[in-house]
Amino acid sequence: MRDEIGRRSGSRSRSRAPLIACAVVAAVVAAGGVFVAAVVRAPSGAASAAGIDPADFTSPQRNPYFPLKPGTVSIARGSEDGERLHERTRVTHRTKKIQGVTTKVVRDTLWVDGSLEERTFDWYAADNSGNVWYFGEDTATYDDKGHVVSREGSWQAGVDGARAGIILPANPGPTDAYRQEFYRGHAEDQAWIVSRHEVVRVPYGRIEDVVRSYEWTRLEPKVVSVKFYGRGLGIVQEADIAGGSERLQLVRVKHT
Repeated sequence: MRDEIGRRSGSRSRSRAPLIACAVVAAVVAAGGVFVAAVVRAPSGAASAAGIDPADFTSPQRNPYFPLKPGTVSIARGSEDGERLHERTRVTHRTKKIQGVTTKVVRDTLWVDGSLEERTFDWYAADNSGNVWYFGEDTATYDDKGHVVSREGSWQAGVDGARAGIILPANPGPTDAYRQEFYRGHAEDQAWIVSRHEVVRVPYGRIEDVVRSYEWTRLEPKVVSVKFYGRGLGIVQEADIAGGSERLQLVRVKHT
C-alpha cells in the first residue's frame, strides 16, 4: 500500500460501541536495533473493520491530514538502495462502491530510475466523524518493458475475508494505534501515532503541526517506517528507519 502524498474523534460510531473504541492493544515492534513498546488505544468514533455500516458514511467529513480532494496531484521524490524514486499521486474524480460505501479512487504511480515500477488504484472513504478508511487497492508492478509482472498486494474489503482499515483517525494523537488494512498474508499494515506537533522541512517547504506515525506489517517484520502527515497535504515525508532504505519527500502539489 502507498498512501496519498490526503487526537481521537470525540463521537462514537453507531455500528459498534464496544469494539475498537474500547480496545487495548499491546504494540511491540523490534527490528534492526529499533524497539518501540507501548500500551495504546485505537481511535474512537470509528466503525468496526469487521462490521462496516454504510450509514456511517452518509455525511463524510474531510480529514485535514488526509483531505482526498478530487483533482489534487502530489509529487514526491526520493531514493531506495541508490535508485531514484519519483511518485505521482492523483485524487481522481472517480468513485467505487465497496460494501455499500462510496469510496474515492486515488491513482498512485511510481517510477524507479525513470522506468515505470508500480501503478496502484487505492480506494478510500471518510466516515461521518472524519476517520479515513482504506477499502483496498488494485495494484500492478511492471518489468523494464512495461509489462505487468505481478498484482500481488491487490485486495478489496469484503472479498475473501479482507477487511477495511483506518488510514488516519479524524483527530490523530499519540497512543492511537490501528490496523490500516487486512487481507491475511497479503496486506496487513498497522500504524501507531506518536506525535501531533512536529515540524518538518521538505522540498515543498516548511510544514508545521505535522502528525508522525510509525508503520509496519508482520509480513515484513524487520521493516519499520516513519511517516509524517501535513495538514491539508497528506503524507509529506516517509522513510524506512529499520530494515530498508526507502525515503520520499513531498516536492510539489497542484490542483487540476
